[in-house]
Amino acid sequence: MTTTPEPHPLADVVAGLPKAELHVHHVGSASVRIVSELAARHPGTVPSDPDELRAFYAFRDFAHFIDVYLAVVALVRTPDDVRYLTYEIARDLATTQSVRYAELTCTPYTSVRAGVPIEGYTEALEDARVAAERDFGLVLRWIYDIPGEAGIPAADDTLSYALDHRTDALVGFGLGGPEVGVPRPQFKPHFDAARAAGLHSVPHAGETTGPETVWDALRELGAERIGHGTSAARDPELLAHLADRAIPLEVCPSSNIATRAVASLAEHPLRTFVDAGVVVTINSDDPPMFGTTLNREYEIAADLLGLDLPGLAHLARAAVAASYAPEEVKVRILDEVAAYVERA
Repeated sequence: MTTTPEPHPLADVVAGLPKAELHVHHVGSASVRIVSELAARHPGTVPSDPDELRAFYAFRDFAHFIDVYLAVVALVRTPDDVRYLTYEIARDLATTQSVRYAELTCTPYTSVRAGVPIEGYTEALEDARVAAERDFGLVLRWIYDIPGEAGIPAADDTLSYALDHRTDALVGFGLGGPEVGVPRPQFKPHFDAARAAGLHSVPHAGETTGPETVWDALRELGAERIGHGTSAARDPELLAHLADRAIPLEVCPSSNIATRAVASLAEHPLRTFVDAGVVVTINSDDPPMFGTTLNREYEIAADLLGLDLPGLAHLARAAVAASYAPEEVKVRILDEVAAYVERA
């Protein structure tokens, strides 16, 4: 017989804490409820039964995760699917996790390849964004990322989508997917062009490879934040560089365990980062796929770092500060965090 785990001692405190989410993937945020609806719309390789879906999400390793992720990506086939997915993700973030601002990492290349015109894709995102802010008070911004496994053609197309179909809500340019066999320097021209157009450089690096991948992201791609950066803990010079330049790491503990980037939470380098003076933000990555939420990631951070409410509030403020939110949004959320701590 399975037993329900005891709630975390800080669960209620974390749940009410106003938060910003900076490293969360668009399709990867689709809950079992959302995927079940999409699978029912498009019967095929992904089960629509919720229990079967949970089993489907049981990953063996990072490569298997990518396979499962792409199977879910393939369910997003129409602009209406994009709109539904985005709006329902916003509902989940705002109503159950007190997220006030999120930068959603989107991969338009895969949706366009699935048959969604980029014009329809962009319109669907924007329609959902406006509705989410109106209905839930959640401010959404977009990061367009290159699926690295698809190579230079995907980078060319993603850059075109970012520059030729840009909206004011697009704030960043990223790079995701497998790192092994996907060297970062090959994408330098694309990041140079995106940065020249005013987009922020936010690539994944050092999740399943060594510190050199993080150095490549910094030196070749002009990274302003690093997605994961897990292996940076093995390089004291890199840690000092990140700390000195206040380059944040987007840390996603449960994701790192699920993809086998880190063997266990006890071995997670979050404490190493903090002790080295590196700016860290806490994020959920692909939360339903990893059986987590942003709330749960804050609880894990509290355990790893020995935090109480003021410490958790510090993490919340760090995410707001590291975000690319409009200044008035940052001020509003920071005021909410301060008021929350004062009331507690």
